[in-house]
Amino acid sequence: MTTSTAVEPGNETLDARPALLTVENLRVSFGDAEVVKGISFTARPGGCLAIVGETGSGKSVTARTLVGLTGRGSRVSADRIELAGVDLRHRSGREWRSIRGREVGFVLQDALVSLDQLRRVGDEVAEPLRLHGWGNRQSRAEKAVELLAAVGVPEPEVKARQRPYELSGGLRQRALIASAIALDPRLVVAAAPTPALDVPVQAQVLDLLATSKERGTSIILISHDLSVVARLADEVAVMRAGEIVEFGSAHQVLHEPEHAYTRALLDAIPSEHTRGTRLAPPADGVSEASRARKIDRDRPVLRARNLVKVYQGPDKIDRTVVNDVSFELFAGETLGIVGESGSGKTTTARIALALTEATSGEVLLHEKPWSSISSAARRTLRKQIGVIYQDPLSSFDPRWPVGRILFDALSTGSRPPSSKAEAQERAVRLLEQVGLTRAHLTVAPLRLSGGQRQRVAIARALAPEPGIIVCDEPVSALDVSVQAQVLDLLTDLQDELAVSYLFISHDLGVIHHMSDRILVMKDGRLVELGDAEEVFARPQHPYTQRLLTALPRLAQA
Repeated sequence: MTTSTAVEPGNETLDARPALLTVENLRVSFGDAEVVKGISFTARPGGCLAIVGETGSGKSVTARTLVGLTGRGSRVSADRIELAGVDLRHRSGREWRSIRGREVGFVLQDALVSLDQLRRVGDEVAEPLRLHGWGNRQSRAEKAVELLAAVGVPEPEVKARQRPYELSGGLRQRALIASAIALDPRLVVAAAPTPALDVPVQAQVLDLLATSKERGTSIILISHDLSVVARLADEVAVMRAGEIVEFGSAHQVLHEPEHAYTRALLDAIPSEHTRGTRLAPPADGVSEASRARKIDRDRPVLRARNLVKVYQGPDKIDRTVVNDVSFELFAGETLGIVGESGSGKTTTARIALALTEATSGEVLLHEKPWSSISSAARRTLRKQIGVIYQDPLSSFDPRWPVGRILFDALSTGSRPPSSKAEAQERAVRLLEQVGLTRAHLTVAPLRLSGGQRQRVAIARALAPEPGIIVCDEPVSALDVSVQAQVLDLLTDLQDELAVSYLFISHDLGVIHHMSDRILVMKDGRLVELGDAEEVFARPQHPYTQRLLTALPRLAQA
C-alpha cells in the first residue's frame, strides 16, 4: 500500500520536504511465513510517522528491518529502502553498525534484555559514542550523565554508576532512550519507547522527542498506546497481518477512522469513559450484564500500617523509598496504586506480599500478622495472596510447559490435587477460565504470545484460590486490544470469585477503568487516597493534579 502524506498545522506540509527515508514494497518472511506484505511509506525531516497494530501485525519486524536487525532466518526484499539517498538494501552487519547510532537511533521496548546487566548504566548509554569515536573516556562519561538527566533520570550521577538490574523498568527504558539519541541521529526508530514510563516522565520523553522533531529529526514511532501516538505523530499507519489497512493524518485516523479494525483499537482504550463497560467485544455466550460485585467495607482483607523501607545506595547514603504508608484493601475491592517510577509503589506491593521486609511498620492479612511472622509461618498462609507480574515470561521456569507451571501452583493451594488426573482436570479448568484450552498444557511459554502468557500468569495466580491478587503492571507490555481482553478477564474473574485486587500501574486510564479507590504515591509517601471517581474529578494534592494534567489524550491529536 502506498501512503499519502498529511498536512501539518501551519503553512508548510511534510510532503514539501525531501524524504529522509523511503520504503517501497517492503516484504519480510521467516521460513514460509510472510509477516510484512509489501508495505510502502516515507519519513521526512521534522515529521513523525506512527505505526500501530496488534502483536503479530508486523510493526515491530518493520522497525527492526529499518535498522538492520530483522534477525536470523529472515528474508527481506524491497523495491527501495533509502536513507538520505543511500540504498540500505543488502548491507553487511559491519555496514549497519556504522549506520546505527550515528544515522539511525533505535529504541527497543525491552530494556532489561537490551541493556548489559554486568555493565554500568553510564557505560551502556555512552556505548554509541565509543563505537563511533566520539570524545574520550571522561567526556563520554560526562555526556552520559547529561543524557540521563535529559530523559528525566533522577540523580543521574548515581544512576550512571549502577547496573541496569538495580534500576526500575521506567529508569531502564529512559537509559535506552538516552543511548539512542546520544549522537543526535537524523532518524530515530522508537519501538514502543514509553510503555514502562509513568505519566510525568512519559510526557517528558515525548517532549524530548518533539524537540528533536523541531530540530529536524525524523521519528518512526511503533506503539500500541494511541494516546502517545496522538501526542507526537503527524501521520499514522495502521498495520494488520502484515499490511497497512489505514493511513492518514493523526487526526483523521484517531478521530475519523475509516477501517473497522482501527475503530476496534480505539474502542479498546481504557479511560474514564469506559469504567463499568467491556473493552473488548464479548465472546459468544458472554453477556453484557452489569457488574454484580459487592465490596464489604467492614472486612479488610489486607491492612498496611505505617510502612517504611530504607535502602542504602551505591554512594552509601540511606534513601527512604517507602515512608509511613498505610492503607486497607477490602473484600471484593480493587485498590489502584499509582505514582511515577521511584515513587515506592512496587516496593510497597512487595512488602504487602512479604517478599521484601519493611524497615518498620507491618502488614496484616485478614487482620492477623503477616509481614512480621516467620517465613515458615507464612508458608502456610501464602496461598491466600497471589501475584501477577508485568513480565510473566521472566517469572516462569523456561524449561516447564504450561501444564507443569499450573500443576506446581495447584500443589501450593489449600486443596492440592490428590492425583495426576485431578491436577490435569483442574489445570484445564483454569485455562478455560482465562480463555485458553487444553491444548496449551503442553506448550512452552516461549511459544505463546504476550497476551497468552499473561493469561497463563493469571491462571497460575488463581490456582491456589487466593482471596487477594497483587497485580504489578499486569498489562503495560500488552498492545491495546490484548490489554482490553486481559482487563475484561480480570473484571469477570473478580465478579465471579469476589477476589480483591491491589492493582499497580502507571497508566491512569487503566487505573481509572479498574479501580474502586486510588492511592497516589510520590517520593515514597502516600499523598492522596480516595474514591476513584472523586480523585479523577477533583484531585486534592498538587502532585495528583500534575499527573492528570500530564496525561496524554487522543484529543491532543
